[in-house]
Amino acid sequence: MKKFNILTTVLFVIISLSSCEDFLNSEPVDKLVPSTFFQTEKDLELYTNSFYQRGLPDGLALVQSDEMGDYTSKIQSPKFIAGSYDSGDAPAWNWSDLRNINYFLMNFNNNAIPQEARNHYEGIARFWRAHFYFEKVKTYGDVPWYSKALATDDKDLYKPRDPRAAVMDSVLADLNFACENIRDTKDNTSSLITRQVALAFKSRVCLFEGTFRKYHPEFNLQSSANKFLEEAVDASTKVINSKKYSIYNTGNPETDYRTLFISENPVNTEVMLAVIYNNALRRWHNITWKFNSATYGSRWGLNKQFVNTYLMTDGSRFTDKTNYDMLLFTEEMKDRDYRLAQTIRSLGYKRSDGSAAPPNFGYTYTGYHILKFSLDDKRLDGTSEAYNSISIIRYAEVLLNHAEALAELNRFDETTWNQTIALLRKRAGVNAKAPDAADTYLQEVYFPKISDKYLLEIRRERGIELCYEGFRYDDLLRWKKGHLLEMSWKGIYIPAMDYPMDLDGNSTPDVSFVAKAPAKGTTGIFYFVIDNKASRLSEGDKGHILWREDEVRKFEDKKYLYPISETDITLNSALTQNPGWN
Repeated sequence: MKKFNILTTVLFVIISLSSCEDFLNSEPVDKLVPSTFFQTEKDLELYTNSFYQRGLPDGLALVQSDEMGDYTSKIQSPKFIAGSYDSGDAPAWNWSDLRNINYFLMNFNNNAIPQEARNHYEGIARFWRAHFYFEKVKTYGDVPWYSKALATDDKDLYKPRDPRAAVMDSVLADLNFACENIRDTKDNTSSLITRQVALAFKSRVCLFEGTFRKYHPEFNLQSSANKFLEEAVDASTKVINSKKYSIYNTGNPETDYRTLFISENPVNTEVMLAVIYNNALRRWHNITWKFNSATYGSRWGLNKQFVNTYLMTDGSRFTDKTNYDMLLFTEEMKDRDYRLAQTIRSLGYKRSDGSAAPPNFGYTYTGYHILKFSLDDKRLDGTSEAYNSISIIRYAEVLLNHAEALAELNRFDETTWNQTIALLRKRAGVNAKAPDAADTYLQEVYFPKISDKYLLEIRRERGIELCYEGFRYDDLLRWKKGHLLEMSWKGIYIPAMDYPMDLDGNSTPDVSFVAKAPAKGTTGIFYFVIDNKASRLSEGDKGHILWREDEVRKFEDKKYLYPISETDITLNSALTQNPGWN
């Protein structure tokens, strides 16, 4: 945390202005000029520390971004999915962070500073520029590429968008420089960009771009897909071979996975980069409150279709069980992959005061109440004082990136299985045997065009291992599976109306589904009203909860990219709109 405290005393401030031109032309600070500032290695460190302020996501924003995934129910869908959305709704893009980076790159190269130090900090800057542009390309596709801080009269202020291929080649060049020149010393605080962090991020970027190009022929980039997949393999292989990180596994599958997400100090054997929170320093977040409130959050929950993908601990498929879709919650949760009970509230979960805490239908609509990243202290349900650090890059992701890129290149085998997927399943207490056949449930519900048994399992594992860490929407985009966002929000199985149900296995009823809440109910039972509008049961008076069936969710192909905002097109007439958007 000491290194991050420097950020509060950094010598310059990027002023928020109202237009793209102002962003690109304002000086970073009134009195900071190259001739007086970029004199020592410490100056370079101080300046590049500022990149973390805007580059690192807020912990809640990272977690909450998964509400755009197909496996999440909530109060309602965003307008982008269910509603009328056009370029007038799109926010104007912001270039201030890029100007800050490019200003540094134009002015840092002082010969009085050792070359190795200059290379290191140039690598940090180019990492953040790649990070900036990766987010822009994912959102908009073609975007203007700027490698300099522009002057007021620079004609490039009003240039058209550069092709995605050219921009991503420049992103790859930045990442390659970063991976070759950033220092390779492990940061045990998990708060700084190191060479291994850069390599891990490169594996993420290249996997995204390679699979996006492969599954989106409409962009005419399929011929270059393998180039990026090979780069993903190369980067992930280097992280693996460095042996600086490993899967956190103490032999306690009931708790090891969750430890990664509720620890104040990042578990640095596996967590490579995190948003750091600290109780003593009063650096807090509100994630626990968001997941345990009827009004403050969006009452997020997992959907039954996704919960079905969690295996049994013996490695068999839950969906191979007889009547698997009609099991009561207490039966459904038994003998499952231990990550399930560390991702949602399950059998026997208790708060820090020892009180039973079954899934709370006041906080979720499907019964699959999110637990991951929530702390057990009830006090935090109503205050923004949670202090667990939030992981951004984990070694587990690197293994998943490695496995998927090799599978997409048709080079995945059982040896690679044992080096990647098996390690994650062993940590989760699941028999790590390789699959003997393609899973028909995954094919029917999610991936009907995928026949590779390994690729199906890798996608299953990615969804489970990285659940609510901000990956799912991007995964759907690159796999061209946006239509899964139209999926019903399906909850637990209800055998009958007015039937008190035990949800945590202590033989005490916790919830009853009713047409009308009783004037005086039984203490300890939550009465969930089925109004047959926003909520209903799939078979009338029994069946699965179906939430927000009144919504019309639609994902058209144009939504794989957002529209360019009306504001930006008005400011720069050279900009063209993305296909299908007005």
